[in-house]
Amino acid sequence: MTTLQCLPRRAALACAVALGCAWAAPALAQDNYPSRPIRMMLGYPAGSGIDAAARQMARQIEVLAGQPVVVDNRPGALGNLAASAVAAAAGDPYTILFTPNSTHAANTHLFKKLPFDPVADFTPVSSVATVAFVMVTNPKLTPEKSVGELLVSIRKDPTRYHFGSGNATGLVAGSMFKTMANVDILSVPYKGVPPAMNDLMGGRIHMVFADATLAIPQAKGGNVRALAVTGGERVAALPDVPTMAEAGLPGYDLSGWFAVFMPARVPAAAAEKLNGFIQTASRNPQYVEFMRGIGAEPQTSTPAQLLQRVKTDTQAWGKLVEMAGITPE
Repeated sequence: MTTLQCLPRRAALACAVALGCAWAAPALAQDNYPSRPIRMMLGYPAGSGIDAAARQMARQIEVLAGQPVVVDNRPGALGNLAASAVAAAAGDPYTILFTPNSTHAANTHLFKKLPFDPVADFTPVSSVATVAFVMVTNPKLTPEKSVGELLVSIRKDPTRYHFGSGNATGLVAGSMFKTMANVDILSVPYKGVPPAMNDLMGGRIHMVFADATLAIPQAKGGNVRALAVTGGERVAALPDVPTMAEAGLPGYDLSGWFAVFMPARVPAAAAEKLNGFIQTASRNPQYVEFMRGIGAEPQTSTPAQLLQRVKTDTQAWGKLVEMAGITPE
């Protein structure tokens, strides 16, 4: 005889209803996701290019989900601090990560040991965009108007020049430039691209490999000079700026991407719903126009496609880091 059969009829009925509600609660919570504010972790400072992209996506999700999306900037360690915080929130669908390929592809090869597993500790949700990087200089400090002219000057006085970077792709982009051009310029790392750009405009470093989202407005404003883009194609917002390959380094091709992840072990329905919000946002003409205006091309994916991208790009970045001659920290 079961426990319920031993109970009086009224008590047994109440117990069954209570158990039914308990079993239904998780499913109901998933169906109602989100029912409270979402915290979007970002491993880069406010004012950076990825910060602009993250906040734009956060606004889109807010409208679609009917709940606030709060961007929490945790700059440092090429995005690892924010990624670690999300990895530690296993099972929590209200803590999400907006991140570039740094944390989920490049950093595996830039650090001797990561404080998280890019695959096991996360639930992939969707790709968000691809983004080009731009080599920018201070026209007052570095008057050269092309990569070729700059290389001539560097080879005349190789110990004088410095390049800054504020994320993994920028670091690898600059290191690839050094290796492929066979020049020895000093790398100066920053916690984000904005402080690197500030030092560039202040005349303290000579060049920065910056994501297009931040480089474009500064180049258009005349604060910096864009000499080349790092990807295989020119950027629509900078049509007159050549690719690095066109500028004299054939075979140079490097770009990055943005994506959204949840922690591991979140309800599948919550991840699917967030993927749907991102898919819908990426079809919004105003959102597309904004992203293209900052040098990012909207590009979504299924969770499975994002997982495959992480695995494939992790291998690819291993070769790029080796090509760039970078020693893991």
